[in-house]
Amino acid sequence: MAPKPAPLRRNLAKAPDAVIMIRSHAFHPNPETHADNAFQRKANAARDAGSVHTLAEFDVGVAQLHSAGVRVLVFDDDDSCDTPDSVFPNNWFSTQTGGHVAVYPMFAPSRRRERRQDVLDFLKTAYRVQDIIDYSWLEQDGLALEGTGAMVLDHIRRIAFTLKSNRADPIALERFCTNFGYEPMIFDAHDHEGKEIYHTNVLMCIGTDMAMVGLEQIINPARRAEIVERLEETGREVIFLSSVKIAGFSGNAIELTGDAGRFLCMSTTTRESLSAENRARLEGMMPLMALDVPTIELAGGSVRCMIADIHLTPRAGATAQ
Repeated sequence: MAPKPAPLRRNLAKAPDAVIMIRSHAFHPNPETHADNAFQRKANAARDAGSVHTLAEFDVGVAQLHSAGVRVLVFDDDDSCDTPDSVFPNNWFSTQTGGHVAVYPMFAPSRRRERRQDVLDFLKTAYRVQDIIDYSWLEQDGLALEGTGAMVLDHIRRIAFTLKSNRADPIALERFCTNFGYEPMIFDAHDHEGKEIYHTNVLMCIGTDMAMVGLEQIINPARRAEIVERLEETGREVIFLSSVKIAGFSGNAIELTGDAGRFLCMSTTTRESLSAENRARLEGMMPLMALDVPTIELAGGSVRCMIADIHLTPRAGATAQ
């Protein structure tokens, strides 16, 4: 008789209860990223809206997360550095249980300026950080791996789901997976116009007991079936998202832990893009929280992109900044 598989250690992969967010004072859609980000649109409208609307959306969203019991660590950006995408910090760093931090190589030169030593220093002061592995030097060889935008990580099965794009080089992915103990699962995905999708986290969201994924966009049928199988083998309920829903950022959500337990955080656009059936299925598992960020979404990212989740152990007596 075959041995039973080891039980999944879900307690080690709980939804984070602390996040880092960057308050952008010079927000505008980035012309360097427009060519390969089909979600980026209405650049002139977003520029005209300016930082006032962005800051208002950001501050209300932070207040919502605080009220739910999530520890939100806010850093203001420096508007003199010309970092139009700084509101999306999950692309340049991520954290892992066990005290590990990764710093990533970015595709667009302007996005490389988003990396901040003060954020890393804060993590080392407030949390038990064992090591910081910096992959940014790979930019010298033209390689990019844009964090938890390029990869959607299954922390339970240790799989890094990654769609092919110029934001996710296979060599950089292999280095990350070797260092952090993930299995790489690479696939091709296109939007409804046949254009390569730039980040995996607009296509897929993985939580503790559920996963949302845009299967129509995954080109290879065998790979599509394998992804569903790998997600379902954890006991997760897999929710399929249509290409129309993906265009409304329906895959760009993140599971967090607040005072009342786990909830799924997304944008108002995301919630409204979900079908009534899928919304009901999600609400049957956990509450939904919607942040209203329409101006920020004009730059091609949504709520999940705005949140750098912390999977580190706090130091005793450490205080928020």
